Amino acid sequence: MTHALHPAPAMRHYPPGETVDAVVIGTGAGGAPLLARLAAAGLSVVALEAGRHWSPERDFATDETEQNKLYWTDERLSGGEDPLAFGKNNSGIGVGGSTLHYTAYTPRAQPDDFRLCSDFGVGADWPIGYAELAPYYDELELFLGVSGPSPYPWGPARGAYPLPPLSLNAPAQLMARGCESLGIRTSPAANAALAAPYYQEGFGWRPACTNRGFCQAGCSTGAKASMDVTFIPLGIGAGAEIRPECFVTSFERDTAGTIVGVVYVENGAEQRQRCRHVFLCAGAVETPRLLLINDLANASGQVGCNFMAHTGLQLWGQFEEMVRPNKGIPGGLISEDTHRPADADFAGGYLLQSIGVMPLTYAGQVARGLGLWGEALHAHMAGYNHTAGINILGDCLPANDNELVLSDELDARGLPKPLIRFTNGDNEHRMTAHAERIMRRIWDAAGAGEVWAFPRNAHTIGTCRMGADPSKAVVDADCRAFDVPNLSICDNSVFPSALAANPALTIMALSLRTADRFLQTRGKAESAL
Repeated sequence: MTHALHPAPAMRHYPPGETVDAVVIGTGAGGAPLLARLAAAGLSVVALEAGRHWSPERDFATDETEQNKLYWTDERLSGGEDPLAFGKNNSGIGVGGSTLHYTAYTPRAQPDDFRLCSDFGVGADWPIGYAELAPYYDELELFLGVSGPSPYPWGPARGAYPLPPLSLNAPAQLMARGCESLGIRTSPAANAALAAPYYQEGFGWRPACTNRGFCQAGCSTGAKASMDVTFIPLGIGAGAEIRPECFVTSFERDTAGTIVGVVYVENGAEQRQRCRHVFLCAGAVETPRLLLINDLANASGQVGCNFMAHTGLQLWGQFEEMVRPNKGIPGGLISEDTHRPADADFAGGYLLQSIGVMPLTYAGQVARGLGLWGEALHAHMAGYNHTAGINILGDCLPANDNELVLSDELDARGLPKPLIRFTNGDNEHRMTAHAERIMRRIWDAAGAGEVWAFPRNAHTIGTCRMGADPSKAVVDADCRAFDVPNLSICDNSVFPSALAANPALTIMALSLRTADRFLQTRGKAESAL
């Protein structure tokens, strides 16, 4: 049976002069679940997205260079001892945000991830815990159609994933082989990509993954649970309006400091949308940049502080077997045996995952990581189809010097460019060294040759910390800004700690919880009238 993507539902349109209940800025993992929940509750919702509203069938090709249009490529300045690469590494643009190019790796955070400071005396605890997010993890895994193992070998007991695991590609099989010989437990990973056709509420049938491996180029079939084929159509069906190619620049406020309108640029013209509440969900770079530009929600001085990026060392090896690392879901296998290693000389922990890679991405890493060019690069790339990788995804501690500030340089819109300073600390170096030793043993046991390491950090986290103390945080436990009565922030910027897990599922869980808490508070306020 063949499956065509479901036609988009008709969308309601609100006049800019009409005061809507909520404006949501950003339509990724933070904004999309929230806007759908608010619209389903009967609120008038307008979502503003800087990028285009793509049609997966028409616009997403099986071509690596095509994916560039899904990355946020406005210039971001990097500083510190370990300046970060942006764009394809961690930032997306378009209706669906970074989920358009994420690899759909959706592990849950573990309960102890939320109490890093209590357990280790460093970093920061979350003002909420696993128990508050677990019901949302359950809901999301069912709604998105997550494919995964049951039971899952690590963490608290949970219900079965709605779909069985995706087939393991060759990198996953090779990692499993090496780990088995060393007594390291592995499991097929939880992935928000379909192992079988799945009915999506508000959208229709989504087909099973075809193992093209071009998840980061946008999923043309809808098998990957990006926001554009899940929460966005659900929100539109409930009455939300999505306005693509609308870049937010400022806010209008009344004498009490309440936001009464959002100012944005559409087709070169400045527009305004009046509103009662704003949900800022633009990510850990654009969210603090917008706040700093407008001197908003920063009485604590914490906006832009506590920037974090997961430790993400990759270890590559070449094998006698044909691997074809571009095939299948990129992250097929996981091990959380290193979540809290008994021999650790660091705080926190990490997970290990198998990784596939597309050829141009790998060639770029070889050029940067090994310094190979010309004939030497060509010779190395001749072994591409025999290449497989393992990746660490680990904690990163907040540090005073890791921050986002506004630079003196202006971008094409006349706005200050963000400057992100980042340096891996001693804890990150010790964790990475611990992981590299284990990964080299795994690849040695699996029979890899020409093994080499590519140092990196992944994801953008922190900058608008969630907390209980208004002097040390930007938002409270419900993601409401301490300083602005009708502003909520919901994306990876509010994470107090990085978590030893990929962030997407937790961002979505926070998004749904933020919406529910807002609706509960709103309902109580209306009942009191």
